[in-house]
Amino acid sequence: MTLPIYQVDAFTDKVFAGNPAAVCPLQEWLSAETMQAIAAENNLAETAFFVPRAGTEAEYELRWFTPAVEVALCGHATLATAHVLFRHLGATAEELTFHSKSGPLRVRQQPNGQLTLDFPAQPPQHLEHHPDGLLDGLRATPLSIHAGPDLIAVFDSEAEVRALRPSMTHLAKVEYRGVIATAPGSNGVDFVSRWFGPRVGVPEDPVTGSGHTQLVPYWAERLGKTTFHARQVSPRSGDLWCELRGDRVLMSGYAVTYLRGEIDFS
Repeated sequence: MTLPIYQVDAFTDKVFAGNPAAVCPLQEWLSAETMQAIAAENNLAETAFFVPRAGTEAEYELRWFTPAVEVALCGHATLATAHVLFRHLGATAEELTFHSKSGPLRVRQQPNGQLTLDFPAQPPQHLEHHPDGLLDGLRATPLSIHAGPDLIAVFDSEAEVRALRPSMTHLAKVEYRGVIATAPGSNGVDFVSRWFGPRVGVPEDPVTGSGHTQLVPYWAERLGKTTFHARQVSPRSGDLWCELRGDRVLMSGYAVTYLRGEIDFS
């Protein structure tokens, strides 16, 4: 038995940048244990698996696995999956719909080559107190803390976010999916961020679409605007063009194929 596999760099227009994701097209689901084992073997932030939805066109069931756990929402691997369908598997619809644990997620092709994700907004709530492990984990003190699925630590400057050298041992004790550090950007970038997730097996994620479903509502309220150029300033870096549209966040970016191959189960 063999299984096709693609590796795609998402939120970038060049290889060796952005966020790499593995994508495995399926005709029927493998066991969760097998998919988790494949994701662990790939050792990427996310491996996406998708199955065509019976009786529909351009609709798919989609699941995502880190090397350690299955997650409920992932942006860059959804972008990578749409790229594989459009670029390699002959999808001709302008828009694809992925049914997931977070509800229906839509991806549309744009004339400039970008793909636009349509995801649910997840506005964070301000916290008065720092959760246990946060300050020791970040080795820095943020201006404010906000909580959604991830914990968001807001800093004064991009330089502070870039300079963070966190302790993953301490961050793993923070009882949120991940920890996001964010600050205002510069040179036409509205805000920057980094995302740390040792609790889910991802010490630092290069570019995190699901994190921006929380960051965009925060920065929309703070800056009084609804469209943004965002940059995740991880070592690989990546760019997103975002819009808050009601209770949805639109995130646009590029994707490029790094490799195509087969998993051999023999």
